[in-house]
Amino acid sequence: MNAISAIISGIAATLVMTMMMALAPKMGFPKMDIVGLLSTMFSKKSNLLLGWMMHLMMGVIFALVYAFLWSQGIGSATWVNGLLFGAVHWLVVGVIMLMIPMLHTGIRSGEVKAPGMYMSANGGGMMAFIGGLMGHMVFGLVVALLYVLL
Repeated sequence: MNAISAIISGIAATLVMTMMMALAPKMGFPKMDIVGLLSTMFSKKSNLLLGWMMHLMMGVIFALVYAFLWSQGIGSATWVNGLLFGAVHWLVVGVIMLMIPMLHTGIRSGEVKAPGMYMSANGGGMMAFIGGLMGHMVFGLVVALLYVLL
């Protein structure tokens, strides 16, 4: 496992996925602002620097997990496995979204709306699910392709 390659791949993939999320409403998908959600995790007042740092850190952690699994023979860093790992990643993270209100200061105070499972509480329903799935599959694809290149 090459940790440096995984870290660089995770940062790049997170940036690509975040750009997709920013463009999502222009493509008919609901607003998916995970950086904004994370920016109020520990305070009612938004801290976008903290939101970005947390989002990038999570991307690095997931890329390290992908690289570790690949190094253990669970798949390999190919475009197909990148898409597959990204899809599984979304299926897990989408359910974890239900637990965010327990830890999120802004949600507990009523200042921020809870995202709901697969970010469905934002009114996006199936489009939110599909948008999140597409974003995470692109994340996995970018991690896999960059990891091999580096």
